[in-house]
Amino acid sequence: MAFPPGFLDELRARLSLSDVVGRKVPLKRRSGSEYAGLCPFHNEKTPSFTVNDKKGFYHCFGCSEHGDAVSFVMKTEGLSFPESVEKLAREVGLPVPRATPAERERAERASTLQDVVELAARWFQKQLRLPVGRQGLDYLRGRGLNEETIDDFRLGFAPDSRDGLLAALKRENVPVDKIIEAGLAIQPEDSREPYDRFRGRVMFPINDRRGRVIAFGGRVMGTGEPKYLNSPETPLFHKGANLYCLDRARQAAAKDQPVIVAEGYMDVIALHGAGFTGAVAPLGTALTEGQLGELWKLADEPFLCFDGDNAGRRAASRAAERALPLLRSGKSLRFLGLPAGEDPDSLIRSRGAEAIRRVLDLARPLSDVVWDMETEGKAADTPERRASLQRAVEQRVAEIADPMVRDYYRADMRNRLNRMRRPDGASWRPGDRRPFRRAGDPEPAPFAAGSAARRSSGEPDGSRQERALLGALIERPALLHVLAEDLAALPISAPELARLRSALLDALSMIPSGIDPAADDALAEGGGPGDAPLESRLIEEHLHRTGLERVATAARAKARETFRDDPADTEGWVGQWRRAARHISQLTADPEELKRAEKALADDMSEENLHRLQAILDRMRRENLESSAG
Repeated sequence: MAFPPGFLDELRARLSLSDVVGRKVPLKRRSGSEYAGLCPFHNEKTPSFTVNDKKGFYHCFGCSEHGDAVSFVMKTEGLSFPESVEKLAREVGLPVPRATPAERERAERASTLQDVVELAARWFQKQLRLPVGRQGLDYLRGRGLNEETIDDFRLGFAPDSRDGLLAALKRENVPVDKIIEAGLAIQPEDSREPYDRFRGRVMFPINDRRGRVIAFGGRVMGTGEPKYLNSPETPLFHKGANLYCLDRARQAAAKDQPVIVAEGYMDVIALHGAGFTGAVAPLGTALTEGQLGELWKLADEPFLCFDGDNAGRRAASRAAERALPLLRSGKSLRFLGLPAGEDPDSLIRSRGAEAIRRVLDLARPLSDVVWDMETEGKAADTPERRASLQRAVEQRVAEIADPMVRDYYRADMRNRLNRMRRPDGASWRPGDRRPFRRAGDPEPAPFAAGSAARRSSGEPDGSRQERALLGALIERPALLHVLAEDLAALPISAPELARLRSALLDALSMIPSGIDPAADDALAEGGGPGDAPLESRLIEEHLHRTGLERVATAARAKARETFRDDPADTEGWVGQWRRAARHISQLTADPEELKRAEKALADDMSEENLHRLQAILDRMRRENLESSAG
């Protein structure tokens, strides 16, 4: 039995080879998508049988058996090729097409249309190198593409003429109705002569999974509309089931390269040029369910990269909304937040491939985007408003179909809502933060330079010091990971500073833990806002979204006048920060304070309350030890 072209590719793409093999062979994961087990085709005591999900094949290094899911079923269950295909297709819910005359006719028509589209791709490429294509070639070179890249992606040009392509294809004896059916020409409703669909545009060929040209995207030269025009739906091309450079991304994913979804063709080409060959783009639409399914075949958590502007944030929200109902165990998305005004192409040209690697390190999970969708810009300063937020968040999470994933999302969102209930300090107010002094003790020395000016400002000394401590972590964000535990235990009296501390703890997921604070210090020195480390810029945007920009700016100013880069201080800002924190943490460890902390933890079992209680207990132990030693 002959199956239509593309059917077997679709079947293999839907199958998980490790699941098929795992029914017969106990497998153990080695790394990533690779598994190992005892070969079912010969007797062995040491596993030499390997299964690779991404590459879609198994191989035994002992007996050299090799194949895919279909061949495995044939060899282990004694079925014929058609029987094995039908069995696997039923398991994944893929209807098996029958080789009816109509099916054969459709397959032949698609094959013919693919030949037509291939002829068009060659013609567009040729036009780019002729005088008529000079404008398009200058545009591509101006975007930083070299000749090798232009040829590699088969970029071309559609001249601004009514029937340039039509005439060329007619000379190749292609019937006009085939040119129209392939989406290359438009037939007016008033029965006038057909005309070229693409005119005055740089042309980007769109391939299928096997690398064959099936459609085009065209970028207009000048001010015409639409800026980008894609081929219409045809027997070859279904926008919602394909992605630009999907064929290349499949090869990259098999080598464990990250799968990155960008917004435009040029972004994808720039990412490939920077070494990120798993980059793809939707085809003129928001991500569809079919495209998400394609992405999850390539990677468990593909990265979505949107421009760093309001339109990019809206696109991220739309993608999150589309993905939520489809989530399942191990399958999610991660979001790359680019600096405002940047896209992948501009970021690579200005900062190089390293900038993309750092953005990948700072990727946010889908849960963060879902949280922002329902809370960003919404007040939560009264019980009623917090209840409204909770209802909105819970309704959003209810869209997740998978019960296990939905339960984990509910728990995560509940923890975030609990933290939101604490900005006013209602859960625990440990009282006066002034250092404890016995009668007759001298006034403690300020913890850093500039204390006289601070005392004259009218702000309580404790609040000034708290503000400086928080500002230091905004000024040098790499310190957040080093000082996270200290920050959580830091006693803070001012409500606005408590909110700032909570926001910084929330922002920890944005900062890669492998950054050396000393290196970050060097990055932070000098330069304008555009030269700041990406970590700093992303945290600033997070604080802006949470309405804490003004508080953060004041805190940074206080940190700059408080902390100093002293070459003699080998511990740097970390040592200064901890000494300052100890200074404002010298509270009397009395039973009332301990009771308040224990009650706060009983009322709200949060990490923040736990850290505060632990800090009090640790301080009590230290003071007892010092008293005993004395």
